[in-house]
Amino acid sequence: MAIAEFSEALNVIPKTLAVNAAQDATELVSKLRAIHIASTNPEVLAKKPEAVNWKYWGLDLLNGKPRNNLKEGILEPMISKINSIKFATEAAITILRIDDMIKLAPEQREEAPAH
Repeated sequence: MAIAEFSEALNVIPKTLAVNAAQDATELVSKLRAIHIASTNPEVLAKKPEAVNWKYWGLDLLNGKPRNNLKEGILEPMISKINSIKFATEAAITILRIDDMIKLAPEQREEAPAH
């Protein structure tokens, strides 16, 4: 369950990009997920050997469809992505570990002198 929720949290990135590009985020992300899942399915790979390269597909937000980013020459450094995900995960874990509630003392007011 935790892995599924982590996956869902990562899906926010392409959904947000699609929404900001005025595209149908739900449709685009579901198509991309279907392509990525098919690229790992042995039955699909047996029927379509080109499916091995489907793992390189991403979103073409100008045309509103998935495309092969490797073929288009769009490469991203894996190390920086892995580090970004690690740091974000560690930050989330740190926030979740905080179990103490910080209470501020009520502000002390000086009473006005009586006349």
